[in-house]
Amino acid sequence: MHPTVKPALRRAWRERQTVQFGVTPAHAVTVGPVDTATGALLEMLDGTRGLPLLREEARAMGLPDGHTDALVRRLAAAGLIDDPKAGGPAADALRTRAGALDRLRPDLASLSVVHPEPGGGIRRLAARRTTRVQVRGAGRVGATVAALLSASGVGQVEVLDGGCVEAWDVAPGGLPAEAVGERRDAAARRLVRRSAPLRPPQSGGTGGAGRAGGVVVTGARARRGGGTPGLSLVVVCPRDGLAAHAPDPAGAVDWIATGTPHLYAGVVEATGVVGPLVLPGGTACAGCLERGRAERDPGWPRLVAQWRSGGRRAAVHACDVTLATAVAGSAAAHALSFLDGELPMSTGARWETSLPLLDWRSERIAPHADCPCGASGKSEGQDTSGFGSAHETMAG
Repeated sequence: MHPTVKPALRRAWRERQTVQFGVTPAHAVTVGPVDTATGALLEMLDGTRGLPLLREEARAMGLPDGHTDALVRRLAAAGLIDDPKAGGPAADALRTRAGALDRLRPDLASLSVVHPEPGGGIRRLAARRTTRVQVRGAGRVGATVAALLSASGVGQVEVLDGGCVEAWDVAPGGLPAEAVGERRDAAARRLVRRSAPLRPPQSGGTGGAGRAGGVVVTGARARRGGGTPGLSLVVVCPRDGLAAHAPDPAGAVDWIATGTPHLYAGVVEATGVVGPLVLPGGTACAGCLERGRAERDPGWPRLVAQWRSGGRRAAVHACDVTLATAVAGSAAAHALSFLDGELPMSTGARWETSLPLLDWRSERIAPHADCPCGASGKSEGQDTSGFGSAHETMAG
């Protein structure tokens, strides 16, 4: 082990014998009392020395035997220690891709803060390369989500949509102006390739669009033939945001049947929506959402049937570019949190924000007893918001 105090956390002395690592309450940790010699030893925890050399340096400074190991254990328990050589074979392979890794270093630094164990950041970054995500929709929200996921190291990002790119599909971070008139799916594929810092690892026996190596590590999903990993996640970002605000349960039947996690996101009129993230059989789905709304508002089924029928539909849907970008960024962050092994706050819940105040508000969606998805009685009453908070308990 070559221990290093996580460089992403800023270090400052609160007073002569107490040092604080990190700025924000979510991740800050204070350590003390720290004497002068131990403070000097802290400076040597930079990943360039193994434990044997660190022990020698500590003895030269007059520190007792065992002090170095005790300090490293204490800092590691607080989530402050990383190891530049940890993470396993997949992480080692990623380290050999210096140019690609340089693009991902800010992401790696963030992951090292969020995941406390040594090597946890690069282990998850390497695992992202094995995941396969499908984005449904290539408008202002969907194309940007696809680009963000690809830029974050997700190994395979597929984008499904029809028709050709219109001028109003263009957005910073999404489809460029030169793509207007091209097929949406082809333009989105180019965007994904251009955004990717590195190509996904290849697995034998598959080719073309089915190529994505390794084992998909998160969520329940179906396996397809030929060794191709099943979908880790589907992100539903329809260009008509009504289909994210009031998703049609029929569109999710196959995902429910195969256990494929899916996340809804979009903009309708001047409201942005992120969630729910549906874990089939475990959390509320689109059918639960629709049944719950109908019970609270008897007029809802009639309204949504008229909206879905397309009567008097606008040629161009309202979709403020800044709101679309905010929704895309939030949706991509929730997706990455799930892919990295956490349950984000959109799990079984919906987050909404509206112009002009942009106040984010959440609504918990309960599984419905009459919905055939099977989630009723399994997740109702469970607090999924507690998942992933272990690191935060170290703060302070």
